[in-house]
Amino acid sequence: MSRPLAGRNIRALYAESEHEEVALWADPSSGYRGIIAVHSTALGPAVGGTRFWNYASDEEASLDALRLSRGMTYKSALAGLPFGGGKAVIIGDNRTPHREQLFRAHGRFVESFGGCYVTAEDVGTTPADMEYVRMETSYVAGLAGGSGNPSPVTAHGVFRAMQAAAKHRWGNDDLKGVRVAVQGCGSTGYHLAKELHERGAKLTVADVDAARAERAAHEFGATVVAPEEIVEVEADIYAPCALGGVINDRALARLKAEVVVGSANNQLGEERHGDALEELGVTYVPDYLANAGGIINGCRELLGWGVAETLEKVRAIYDTTLLVLALAKTEGVAAHRMADRLAESRLAAAAGAKSDN
Repeated sequence: MSRPLAGRNIRALYAESEHEEVALWADPSSGYRGIIAVHSTALGPAVGGTRFWNYASDEEASLDALRLSRGMTYKSALAGLPFGGGKAVIIGDNRTPHREQLFRAHGRFVESFGGCYVTAEDVGTTPADMEYVRMETSYVAGLAGGSGNPSPVTAHGVFRAMQAAAKHRWGNDDLKGVRVAVQGCGSTGYHLAKELHERGAKLTVADVDAARAERAAHEFGATVVAPEEIVEVEADIYAPCALGGVINDRALARLKAEVVVGSANNQLGEERHGDALEELGVTYVPDYLANAGGIINGCRELLGWGVAETLEKVRAIYDTTLLVLALAKTEGVAAHRMADRLAESRLAAAAGAKSDN
């Protein structure tokens, strides 16, 4: 039988959040331990993938779930999707071979939310894992026979955001010859590097998995540097495509790029680091704006879109990026704060419409 988890500092952490619902759950028979955070359903059911990671503590996992689910709310709002934001995290080693039992337990957890949360794959999970989830709940997307692997679509959205940032910064969105430093060559980072290479960009890459970096070097003619060196590479664009928190005090002191745009979630260590980028004169595209291609792709199954309609929405990330950067410049605020304002205005409009009914 499943039972709630407990954590000494978790209640305080949740008390400071503005989430609608957060639950921690365990299923001893399968070794499952997970968290689902629903940030907002103002625009519709909360959607967000399931991240499987070996967190150091329940508190660390909780903080990740809270931040990621909030980002999903803002991501859907800016992308013009009729969904709210949620996130699930599974605590443990994502290399486990015992996946069916574990993901079926996760499916039962998702089902307990009664449809206010819909999951899909994320870091450490795959479309095949979502098939196990589907055995226990219908509230799942990103299936192998549906929208499938979102990485190429996410990467294309980041590429479009990168083009828009180049247009804003240099007056030209042609990335031929532009120097791009890609941090992380996993699924999304690999596909982003591929698209950049095809457009003639000059790549420098880094990954904690040396084989991934070497693959990019072999296939795309990229220069490989150590993971701790990628932020200080002489590049025009820095693309964080691994885990979050990489824009921090140490990175800001070493950053040489004029533009920052990538696929990683929660790139800013703290809100003030976005302000610091603005003070340094760096053009920053907020992560939840740039990487919205994944959620747009996953929503195909929920909205009945075809491939063409989905790609049209992903390409529109270019226009939204230009809008955010232009408004930020006009109003003299950092881009991440302007993106927040636009997302929050849509959420407030939706809340107002509900109260009028």
